[in-house]
Amino acid sequence: MPRDEAELAEMVREAREPLLVQGNGTKVGMLRPVRAAQVLSTAGLSGITLYSPSELVIRARAGTRLAEIETVLAEHGQQLIAEPSHLFGEGQTLGGVVAANLSGPRRISGGAMRDHVLGVRAVNGSGEILNFGGRVLKNVTGLDIGKLLTGSFGTLAVLTEVTMKVLPVAEATGTVVVPVEDAQAAVVVMSAGLGSPYSASGAAYLPGCSQVFLRIEEFAESVVYRCAKLGGQFAGAAVLGTDESKVLWRGLRDCEYLGDCEALWRVSVRPSAGPGVLAAGAAAGLSGFLDWGGGLVWLSGAATREAHESVCAAARAAGGVWWLMRGPEDFRAAVEVIPREAPALAVLRRRLVEKFDPRGIFNPQKMRTA
Repeated sequence: MPRDEAELAEMVREAREPLLVQGNGTKVGMLRPVRAAQVLSTAGLSGITLYSPSELVIRARAGTRLAEIETVLAEHGQQLIAEPSHLFGEGQTLGGVVAANLSGPRRISGGAMRDHVLGVRAVNGSGEILNFGGRVLKNVTGLDIGKLLTGSFGTLAVLTEVTMKVLPVAEATGTVVVPVEDAQAAVVVMSAGLGSPYSASGAAYLPGCSQVFLRIEEFAESVVYRCAKLGGQFAGAAVLGTDESKVLWRGLRDCEYLGDCEALWRVSVRPSAGPGVLAAGAAAGLSGFLDWGGGLVWLSGAATREAHESVCAAARAAGGVWWLMRGPEDFRAAVEVIPREAPALAVLRRRLVEKFDPRGIFNPQKMRTA
């Protein structure tokens, strides 16, 4: 656990065997287990190094806890735009959230975590300190390496510091609740809500209660007006106020409605294909719900090869992709945790790894066996 960036770079230069790169290790049960001689933790690289509320920019070391950052932002009425999930607990770090590119229900309206990374500092596999980007959105000419490292799960370089764009928290939040017969009808309602002029920032469907939830965030008077107008388009619609809405969307963000589960999958497809994936999961004994207007399917249940193959087959048939977000170690080691790449993409990825981590010491086989 290095105390600063220079010490981390020295540790990497001296490493002779593979390293498990992590923050606090909250995502150790995600994707493939890493076989490594040592753990390299960024948890010692903590603290907010720059925060300018007026410029809507925050910079923090990679080991800074997400909860600490969100608390500081909340004190100034601001928030991380991508609404990252707390699915992995309160101990997760900024570096871990960025490395996993975790985004919540606001992804469909505000963009992914990757879209709000302004700059990064990192150490590559040769122990060199790298610095990319800056403090404004248009700060890159050429390749945007910060966005490349976002979602790389520590397989290219070790993040040491991240600069993020932030935005104000909405004054009020309302949720239009619409009863529906099934998932197909839910996608129709969610599409109508997202395509309306009322700027919905979230659209989800819970099969357990057969309801669609459409979120609207803005100034209080605007939220009341838009919720009334949007709700008026659907028979039997009701509206939740700010407090109830925040509890609801926090639960959706963190997958609380799935309860405790042995394995958890996330499938990304076109919205019209979401109900089919959800049905395939149900046929395999899995629970689930739809987010992102139907484009994101969460599934949970027993960690069996049969269940996993059902999820993979449904995702392939829909032209989508899957991620094994949680599961026992032996299970994750035995299955494909993400889809296989097209040959051309595999060649490109290997070239990137050779440039960033020529010795192959960072999180080997975290995502793939080769």
